[in-house]
Amino acid sequence: MFSKNDLDSIRASVEAAERRTRGEIVPMVVPASALYRDASHLAGLIMALLALALLVASDYGWGSWHWSGGHPGWSVIIVLAAYVLGSLAGRSPSVIRLLTSQDRMKRKVELRAQRAFYEQGLHKTREGTGILILLSTLERRVQILADRSIDERVPSGTWDALVDDLVRGIQAGRETETVCRVIAKCGDLLAVHFPAREGDNPNELSDDLIRGA
Repeated sequence: MFSKNDLDSIRASVEAAERRTRGEIVPMVVPASALYRDASHLAGLIMALLALALLVASDYGWGSWHWSGGHPGWSVIIVLAAYVLGSLAGRSPSVIRLLTSQDRMKRKVELRAQRAFYEQGLHKTREGTGILILLSTLERRVQILADRSIDERVPSGTWDALVDDLVRGIQAGRETETVCRVIAKCGDLLAVHFPAREGDNPNELSDDLIRGA
C-alpha cells in the first residue's frame, strides 16, 4: 500500500506533529485483524453442497444432459474436491468479506487495535498521551484509539470524524495524503491539551509507520 516515499512522508508528518506536543502518534497498517478461518470452511461447505446438488440433479437428468456417476466413489471424490477448492477460495480477502458480517469485522478491528495499543507501548507514555491510528486492509476499516488522558479532554465524536475522513481518503486513492492529514489533525488536538515544553519533550515511541502481521 505504501512506497518508500510514502513511508518517508508519513514519518515526517509524525515528527512534525509531535514537535508541537508531548503526545505520541503511532500509525500502523495490518493486512487483516483476524484469520477468519470459518469463512474458508463455509466457502468449502457451500461448494460441496453445490457439487452434491449438481450430481443429484444430473442423476435425474437435467435438460438434455444426463450423467450417470458410475461408482459412488466418484461422487464422494467430486464433493470432496469441491470442498477443497471452496476452502482455498475462502481464504481470499474478497470471499472473506462476502461471508463475514460487517459487525464481526468491526469488532475484530477494534480488538486488534486494543492489542496493538499495548504491543506498541502506547499505554506506557509518560502522561498517557498516546494515539494509535490503525488501518486494517482486509476489512477496509480504520480504528483510532487514544489513551485515557486524551479521551478525557476531546469532544465526543472526535475520533469518529477522523476515521470517516481517513476512510474517504483511502477510498479515493489518496492513502498517504489522508494519513498525513489525519496525523496532523491528531497533532493539533494534542497541541491544545498537551503542548510541548521547552527542553522536556522526549520522543518516546517510533515515528515510522508500523507494519504489523
